[in-house]
Amino acid sequence: MSGAEQRPEQTDRPEPIDRPADDAAVPSGLMDLLGVAAVLLKADGRVDMWSPQAEQLFGYARGEAVGQYAAPLLLHPEQQDAAITLFADVMLTGRSWAGAFPVRLKDGSTRMVEFRNMRLTDSDGDHYALGLATDRNTLRQVERNLALSTRLVSQAPIGLAVLDTNLRYLAVNPALAAMHGVPEPDHLGQNMREILPGAPFLNAEAVMREVLASGVPVVDLQVVGRTSADLDNDHAWAVSVYRLEDAHGHVLGIANVVVDVTDRYRAAKKADEAQRRLRLMANGSARIGTTLEVERTAQELADVLVPDLADLAAVDLLDSVLQTGRTDLGEGPPLFRAMAVKTAYPTEAARAIVPPGRLTTYHADHPASHVIRTRRPMLISHLDGKDLGRIAADSDAARVLARAGVHSDLAVPLIARGQVIGVMGLARARNPLPFDDDDLTLACELASSAALSIDNAVLHLHIRSAAETLQRSLLPQLPPRHPGLEVAARYRPAQAFSEVGGDWYDVIPLDGDRTALTVGDVMGSGIPAATAMGRLRTATSTLADLDLDPARILTHLDKITHGLDPYIATCLYAVYDPHAARLHVASAGHLPPVLVRAGEPPALLDLPTGTPLGVGGVPFETTTLPLEPGDRLVLYTDGLVETRNDPIDERLGDLLRLLTPSDDSTEETCDRLLRQLRHPAGHDDVALLIARAQPLRTARGTERRRQGRV
Repeated sequence: MSGAEQRPEQTDRPEPIDRPADDAAVPSGLMDLLGVAAVLLKADGRVDMWSPQAEQLFGYARGEAVGQYAAPLLLHPEQQDAAITLFADVMLTGRSWAGAFPVRLKDGSTRMVEFRNMRLTDSDGDHYALGLATDRNTLRQVERNLALSTRLVSQAPIGLAVLDTNLRYLAVNPALAAMHGVPEPDHLGQNMREILPGAPFLNAEAVMREVLASGVPVVDLQVVGRTSADLDNDHAWAVSVYRLEDAHGHVLGIANVVVDVTDRYRAAKKADEAQRRLRLMANGSARIGTTLEVERTAQELADVLVPDLADLAAVDLLDSVLQTGRTDLGEGPPLFRAMAVKTAYPTEAARAIVPPGRLTTYHADHPASHVIRTRRPMLISHLDGKDLGRIAADSDAARVLARAGVHSDLAVPLIARGQVIGVMGLARARNPLPFDDDDLTLACELASSAALSIDNAVLHLHIRSAAETLQRSLLPQLPPRHPGLEVAARYRPAQAFSEVGGDWYDVIPLDGDRTALTVGDVMGSGIPAATAMGRLRTATSTLADLDLDPARILTHLDKITHGLDPYIATCLYAVYDPHAARLHVASAGHLPPVLVRAGEPPALLDLPTGTPLGVGGVPFETTTLPLEPGDRLVLYTDGLVETRNDPIDERLGDLLRLLTPSDDSTEETCDRLLRQLRHPAGHDDVALLIARAQPLRTARGTERRRQGRV
């Protein structure tokens, strides 16, 4: 084909597209959007071919245009010469031309049209001019939109990506590439999980596949993780995903919009952490120091610390504080008593912690020894092998801690009223975060508050111990037998976190083989109550020697109690005469004694109750009743039968029921009543006195017969 321009041979043919035949009529691309018209002109300028798009653009049907000279058909007269000149240059030189002309449409209106003109040569060597035309306004709008889209994508601070149906990246913008720490070209063709392999992104992948399947967009999915851009710190993103479809509804892939919300995430996390710490402090204030028991208060501290702050916690107190109430470090290593241990889960690390109740010393480099000496906390954020040996009691304990995964340690001194009283130790194993300065601050605040509660409990322990010692020293040491009586007595102080009260009992020998039996209860607690009790018991013993009627004894005691203001007391005073087998008894506001006769059910004595000692103004009355050999008299204070939850009538009924077996000794009966009626954590003292009448024996061991028996 001489003189003809050769067209390059096309070797790659497109794959056939399996689409319905009528899809071709549906606009699906940029050319359709622009409505590009094609016009083929002969060398003399006449129209040879006229496309359907040309009909739409210029208004002339094909039959009206073909064969006509293009310039007169489409251009205004003033534009025709310029157009003919340009046409001639294209046909002569073969150079393409592009530009715009105002075109006269069939309806007489004018439209600015963008042209692209080029020369074509057929197989015979004849030249033609191909003109491509589109509406200039439409073209400019598309160009503006495209430029805007390109700028928007490239300059947007948010991440944008398009992925295909296999979640391979087709396009990413610079912002997303920076978030991922992977250059834009390295994204293309890669699967989403190849760019973001971390476990936190598994859910994001699942969400993308769900959007592909359902077509339902997902907006503001929060994803937290680490990318190649920053492998050391977590970042947070708000991810929105929606499905992309073509004009026919075929799924092309998904669009991914990613906004970095790390600052907001960290601020929220910091606020949550502050709220957690406030809750922990409030929890500590509510739960620590509910009693005045040292061990329980220490355990309450450990319970608050675990698991919210630590995986393991131990509380140790200086033994000198427990023994004397004072810190005495001496010259050697300090001696600690382990008070409480708590773990968040079963762990062998507990074996490396000294169990509660045991005395121990720590080596000089141990955190406990360090904080006792310096009065300052010690934080080891990351434990290595050397540090594990430092915080452990010995090498075996260090190996146990290593196997348990302990990686961070914190020791804080317990300081109350200016003196160090102990130390609390914290450790983390399963919690992957090391202790930080915020944790240290919180631990110190909790330690400061708890130390005061523990010190109060220690102070109460010493006061209670002194009061109990005083109380017991003031109670009599009873011989088991008195003339005509078998006697047993018990005193039980209140539970450890309650103060000792003023309960007492006494058995006083009198002339003529008689015996005075008395129990009483000074209202109040502590050393003052014990002291008042001692004074009343001494006064009772002194008055008993005057051989007065029980009512007269109580009258004198009432006057004495006035001098013990503000104390008042209840008291029951009885005198047993074995010769007459008579009991004379008077009560000053005290609970009624129980009389147990052989063959009869136990019964509460119906006595004039009287008023407590110290009230004054009400006379007391003496009641006389028989007390035969074998009969038992049970005197007690209210701590035996009164509780905070049970009606007193029910408790007195329980007392009578437990006294029904009458063949036990008085000692066995005392033990049974205390075991069955008194709770180990009873909040009140108990004084119990049981007397069993027996036949009176002479010096030769023979039974003396009673005279004048009623």
